[in-house]
Parts: sequence; structure tokens; C-alpha cells
Amino acid sequence: MLTGVLFAIGLALLVLGADWLVKGASRVAAAAGVSSLVIGLTVVAFGTSAPEFAVSVQAAWSGKADMAIANVVGSNIFNVLFILGASALITPLLVAQQLVRRDVPLMIGVSVALWAIARDGQLTRVDGAILSACLVAYTTWIVRVSRRETKAVKAEYEEAFGGDAPIDPNPLHSGGSVGAAGAAAGKETLAGAIGFAVAGLAMLAIGSKWLVDGAVAFATWAGLSEVVVGLTIVAAGTSLPEVATSVTAALKGERDIAVGNVVGSNLFNILGVLGLSGLVSPAGLTVRESMVGYDLPVMVAVAVACLPVFARGFVIPRWEGALFLLYYGAYTTYLVLSETKHEATAGYAKVMLEFVLPLTGVTLGVLAVRVLTLKKPVSA
Repeated sequence: MLTGVLFAIGLALLVLGADWLVKGASRVAAAAGVSSLVIGLTVVAFGTSAPEFAVSVQAAWSGKADMAIANVVGSNIFNVLFILGASALITPLLVAQQLVRRDVPLMIGVSVALWAIARDGQLTRVDGAILSACLVAYTTWIVRVSRRETKAVKAEYEEAFGGDAPIDPNPLHSGGSVGAAGAAAGKETLAGAIGFAVAGLAMLAIGSKWLVDGAVAFATWAGLSEVVVGLTIVAAGTSLPEVATSVTAALKGERDIAVGNVVGSNLFNILGVLGLSGLVSPAGLTVRESMVGYDLPVMVAVAVACLPVFARGFVIPRWEGALFLLYYGAYTTYLVLSETKHEATAGYAKVMLEFVLPLTGVTLGVLAVRVLTLKKPVSA
């Protein structure tokens, strides 16, 4: 009964926390002269990945490598297939062109790099240090690029419309000239926006923890293994902040945050979460052969699939959102069937390998060719 109560309270905290986080992050983005896309890729993405960070680092410190790695791999698969799928079902998601040109290729490269690192069955402390350093470099670079692009847009505006009345990049200020009183009010409003974002992150972290505790208790009672629990229950539970944030952002029209949050979270999960987990683990992280042979390739395939899907008209329509959800259901079903050694496992795997996956590969290939050969993006 107590677990059920905590589960319900955690869900309520997630919904309210996501609402506050999106409000605060949008206002802070404008005040700092940084686009909402970059805020989604950094502040919001890193903040909503705090549960993955806490779970994986604690698991690594305790010597539970299976849980630490499975949480990240499962979360990255869940983020793309479930979160983007659910968000696109609510409203078609617009995809920023710079996301397709810059951040999605980075997500693919980082995913492939993790698979390559893990093929020897070990994620060492040196590997963890390299991943962490890459996160610092990525964050520094993307913020600088965004601020440079924002300044360029403002300069272009001033050149076209005159320099006597430059636009105020901070929509928190009221219209007209901004005097001392306006600046003070702007600072107070900015402080409130930061307070909203911090309070939202706190509620997301607490709410997701209570949800995960309840889910893990149920899974343990059902007799599932640590790997499957990490890939499904824990991964989905720690990704609930991303669910709440992206869905709320989609409802509010903050579509850059909705999509950028997922891509940024996946980057942070690999570079930050696994990076620090590898550093704090007493003897590095051991990667199971089943993870290298199945789950990591699925994670890479999901990341690669984003490129042609996103570039097709730079929009994710509802039907593609539904397809993402179906694929996540198929992936989870296989995990459960395999774990329970169900008699249908062999037949299910045969259908997926011989029919569904080849058909998907051909479809993505056609989309990629159309995107590369047409000068204009394909309409949705």
C-alpha cells in the first residue's frame, strides 16, 4: 500500500515538475540569449537525466555493473521510441535543421563509440574519463555556437531595421524601452524563472525515484533479472522526467525542447552517466555478452533511424510516432519472452529478424535516399 501511495505521489510530482521546468527553461533561454533548442539539449536534458545519473552511479559504486549499463542503454532506446512516439501522437513534432545536421549525427557517433568500447566486455576508468571529457567539450561548444548564432541574427535585424531601436532578446521584459525599473523587474522575473526550473527539477528527481522504487519492488516480486529490470522498469522509470517534460513541451508548443530534450538526454546518458559511472566503479564496468550482442546494437539502430526520420520534412508526424511506440512494444515483448524462456520466443524472434527488421531497414534506406537526392525536404 505504501509503495502504491508513493507511486501515485511520484506521478503527480512528475507532471507538475515538468510543467515548471518547461516554463522556467524557456524564460531562462531567452534571458541568456540562448535558443530554446540549446536549453533543451543541455539544461533540460541534463536535468531530466538526473535519475539515470543517480541510479547508474550508485549501481556502479555498489559493483552492480549490469544495472548501471542496462539503465543507460534501456533509457536511450525508451527516449527515442516511446517518448518521441508519445509526443508525436499528441502533436506532430517539428525538428530543427541544426539538430539533424549537428546533434543527431553526434548521438549516432557516440552510440557507435559506446558499442565499440564495450565489445571487449569492459568499460574501464580510462573509457569513463574520455566519455566525461567529451561531455564537457560538447556542452561548451554547443553553448558558444548558439550564442554566436543569436548575436548574428540580432545584428542582421539591426542592420535591416536600423540600430537606434535594437530588439531586446529577453521576452521577459515588457514592451518599450527598458529603464532601471524595467531591468530590476527583469532580474526579478529571471530569478523567478530560475526558481521554477530548479523546483521543477527537484520534483522530477523525487517523483521519479518514488516511481522507480515502486516499479523495482513489483519487478523483484515477479522474479525478473537485474538486466531486464534495468533495461525496462528502471530505464522507463528514470526516463519518466523526459516523458513528462517532452510531452508537456509538445502540448505547450515548445517543440524544440520536446525533441532536443530526447537527443540531449541520450548524449548525456552515454557521455555523462556512463562516463562518471565508469570513473567511480572500483574495477570498471563489466558488459555482458548479451548486451553487446543485442541491446547495444538496438540502441545504435534506433539512433541511426532518427536521421532519415527527422530529415524527412524536418517533422515527426503522428503515424511515425505510432510506429515508434509499436517498435518499443516489440522490443520489450522480446525481452520479456526471452527472460521467461517462453515457448513463443523462437517464433517471435524469427518474425522480427526475417520480416520486420529487413522491411524497416529498406524503408529507412528509401527515406535516406530521398532526403539525400531531393533539394527540398520531403513533406510529411
